Amino acid sequence: MSQESGAQVRFFQVDAERQGQRLDNFLLLHLKGVPKSLLYRLLRKGQIRVNGKRAKPDQRVLAGDKVRVAPLVTKESQQVPPVASDLSRLLHSSLLFEDDCLRIINKPAGLAVHGGSGVQLGLIEAARQVWQADRFLELVHRIDRDTSGVIVMARKRSALRAMHEQLRLHQMRKQYWCLVVGAWSTKVKQVDVPLLRQQRASGERVVRVNQQGQQAKTMFKLLAANNAVSWLQASPVSGRTHQIRVHCQHAGHAILGDDKYACAPDLLWAKDQGVKRLCLHAASLQFRHPKTEQLVRVEATMPTDMGNLVSKWGLR
Repeated sequence: MSQESGAQVRFFQVDAERQGQRLDNFLLLHLKGVPKSLLYRLLRKGQIRVNGKRAKPDQRVLAGDKVRVAPLVTKESQQVPPVASDLSRLLHSSLLFEDDCLRIINKPAGLAVHGGSGVQLGLIEAARQVWQADRFLELVHRIDRDTSGVIVMARKRSALRAMHEQLRLHQMRKQYWCLVVGAWSTKVKQVDVPLLRQQRASGERVVRVNQQGQQAKTMFKLLAANNAVSWLQASPVSGRTHQIRVHCQHAGHAILGDDKYACAPDLLWAKDQGVKRLCLHAASLQFRHPKTEQLVRVEATMPTDMGNLVSKWGLR
């Protein structure tokens, strides 16, 4: 990445190492200290352009692309805080898979995958400190801050491109576990409704079922249930923001502890029952290895807090 930086406008040229990277990730990497919310706002307003044209956050940049960023105030002097010893030990103990191409972590709930929007230190920033020998380390995909489970990081640009291609072609198989309010009907095998991202007046981003949105489909399997709660396996066919959470809500069974999409009475009941987190866990991921092309399946055991709730309600 080469850069020309004037007093007002910034210009970046994408090199071969960044070929295929999402535009928002490219910007977050090179504009240190700039809140993610600000970058998305600039993109929506057309103040960040690629080759002179308006661009979307998920657009893939190509080698040679010229990225223009309108004037903004950065905090480049703001250093990423050092990783605490407890977090370092947690990342090491949460390692599920490691080779020269990939690192796969069982991410704890509450840890954002990257910094931004008030978060200085996310998983990727912490991992780069913990594994300083890695010359390249990038997120392959994302899961919500409050979701636990399987998250993949690429240690080579070629591995990142190969994994992104599998994501684009929907060749990865993701399975989640979630605990939802009420008795889920065995007749509900899938939810297939479009989702639209919106922004509230406060700046908070939410996702709603809307015919103007992007098509989204989730397959569901009922694992166990009683009159109060159900334990589901959710397999997203598409990969939209908050997809499983909104599809569960749309089906009439919000995920326990979902403070963004569950109604107030359900949140209060869940809290009284000892629910302290979003009960959504990325349980497994299956993909073709980017180098060997062999089939790989990685599983993350259910965290203790969710497991205790499953046992409490007699779901296993």
